[in-house]
Amino acid sequence: MTAERSPQSSARSLDAPLLTAWRNAVVVLFGLGGITISAWGPRLPSIRTELHLSDGMIGLVLAGVTVGSIAGLAASSAILSALGARRAIAGDVALVGVGLALVGVAAGAFGSLPFTVVGFVLVGFGIGALDVMINVEGSGVERRAGKTLMPLMHAGWSVGAVLGSGIGAAASALGIAFQYQFVGEAAVIILAGVVAVRYLPVAVPVEDPAGRAPVRQRMREWFRGWTDLRLLLIGVVMLGVELGEGGANSWLTLAVRDDHHQTDTIAALFFTAFAVGESTARILGGPLVDRVGRVRAVRGTTALGVVGLVLFILGGPAWVALVGVVLWSVGVSMGFPLGMSAAADSGPNPAARVSVVASIGYLANLGGPPVIGFLAESVGLLNALWLVAALLAVGFALAGALAHRSSGPPRITS
Repeated sequence: MTAERSPQSSARSLDAPLLTAWRNAVVVLFGLGGITISAWGPRLPSIRTELHLSDGMIGLVLAGVTVGSIAGLAASSAILSALGARRAIAGDVALVGVGLALVGVAAGAFGSLPFTVVGFVLVGFGIGALDVMINVEGSGVERRAGKTLMPLMHAGWSVGAVLGSGIGAAASALGIAFQYQFVGEAAVIILAGVVAVRYLPVAVPVEDPAGRAPVRQRMREWFRGWTDLRLLLIGVVMLGVELGEGGANSWLTLAVRDDHHQTDTIAALFFTAFAVGESTARILGGPLVDRVGRVRAVRGTTALGVVGLVLFILGGPAWVALVGVVLWSVGVSMGFPLGMSAAADSGPNPAARVSVVASIGYLANLGGPPVIGFLAESVGLLNALWLVAALLAVGFALAGALAHRSSGPPRITS
């Protein structure tokens, strides 16, 4: 096996083709995350039926993803230190695939609620750790390239969600059982992840010219990040947009079917429209951000998201709900990637800072859907979505925390 290059020597030797390969590998890894997270959304009605669960119980099952993600987020730094980026990311992707396959087999073939929950916990752990790792890699690419690339890389996640939801919609329309879909997707995810990590130069900028700081010092710096007011404000912005994305991933299809009275297939297509809208906004967003800045970009998109949620919640003809879904998708498209960029240039030790805000955003993405489920038991699913609209409005108000503060290019040492 070829030894991994050090972050410093890799960054120094990067030319344009290697930088492009690094960026593309990160985009692919984001895409695999999107495929995974969208896998169960379009099939959630079928999973609920197979396991004979209420909305509240489905929310409790989805909490398994949250529990796993908390552990993965907490363990990500130690895993990176012990294994290195390539092996750590490859292992996480493999764990995600195994967990997704287990969800399909446990729920679809055996109707086992406990093993379904175990599968969701494994997926959550793998995705939680992977999310921190690839965002750190992505911030390294962006800082090295010297331009806004994070929305484009996060578009990989959204495109993955489009692909995953499209697979789910097609499988539903063709009558393919979700367990076969999940097992097939798991195999593809593992294979693609193994290929993608071969193109990572493991180039994460460091500030210490003598080399990487000891683990204890890095842990202290990470905990110190949780006392940084600006990081926490960035995290609140990301909390709103990630709750909006996570809520759509888990509840959009059920809301379309049960509250807007559409078929499972139409509900899956609404989810696909959400993923397409988010992907398009992220693909086109980078140059716009360079022109208007992070703050205006986040305020503009979150405002559209609030309008979209109002349209979707209040209902009416199906086309009104669809317009609401598209605006909702634009509303959650930019806050997370731009929050990552803002965290990376907000002070020393970009990796620790990215990890802090990624933890906040990701916990909202995965922890929010169970909260929405419990609210839905009392007030109905559509009314529960007012929580998402309110937090997007908070994100609009706090977007100034994402203002650009250049810290210069990463320092390179031998």
